[in-house]
Amino acid sequence: MNWNYRHLIPEDFAADSRVWIYQSNRLFFIKEALELEELLNEFVFTWQSHGTPVKGYANLLFGQFLVLMADETAAGVSGCSTDSSVRLMKKIEEVFNVQLFNRQLLAFVVKDKVQILPLPQLAYAIENNYITGDTPYFNNLVQTKDELLNKWVIPLKDSWLKRRLELSL
Repeated sequence: MNWNYRHLIPEDFAADSRVWIYQSNRLFFIKEALELEELLNEFVFTWQSHGTPVKGYANLLFGQFLVLMADETAAGVSGCSTDSSVRLMKKIEEVFNVQLFNRQLLAFVVKDKVQILPLPQLAYAIENNYITGDTPYFNNLVQTKDELLNKWVIPLKDSWLKRRLELSL
């Protein structure tokens, strides 16, 4: 699989544009991805903050990650506009029968595919060399466009997980 996604991120958004990543517990089917594209485009087209249009971007990356971005140079994103994006994600969960808010599921690139691993199984996966410190990890905690471009897919050894679990990678 081609893991280059940077060309899909709009160049005309500020580096500090806010980013939200929602990881699905499974790949979306092609038919679902096409439906998602319509939902995401409609949302971005109508996304507002206190009546002002939000300069937004939404995309499904690698068939499993929903990425929302708001360039706040023109209009800031308020609590209400953030809530509307969360409502969209909850609707997507219902319509497509997926989980988008389960932060216990970690995503890695293993054998050139996105592999989901429950957090409690991480130590076992490392002990058995299923994943190593160099295994690419999807750091869905990134918050800006710059971080999305430079710190989203990183080696496990460079992620927050190493510190949290005190792994000897």
